[in-house]
Amino acid sequence: MTDFKKILDKAKELEIKMKDSQEKIKNIQAEGTSGSNSVKVTLNGDNEMIKIKLSDEAMKEDKIIIQDLIVAAHNNAKTELKSKTFKEISKSTSGFDIPGFKWPL
Repeated sequence: MTDFKKILDKAKELEIKMKDSQEKIKNIQAEGTSGSNSVKVTLNGDNEMIKIKLSDEAMKEDKIIIQDLIVAAHNNAKTELKSKTFKEISKSTSGFDIPGFKWPL
């Protein structure tokens, strides 16, 4: 019975840490760039675009190139956000080795 209590205690501890991580993740910001930093996109922890910056040089480009630069910067920001989110979750889940369980991301 003691082992089951330990498992429940660990589960409660993990739940608290994960809630804390969720709050921290909401405050994360990730910036992606493209075109030698001529386009910058910033995402928040909810994967929402909160800012986009286009340099004067980027605005001189053809419309289709600008669109491609925005997409590339957004994809770069998503990759950065995934990395930051994974690091935050890893902090919370370290020490909680559950055989056969694979953590998200």
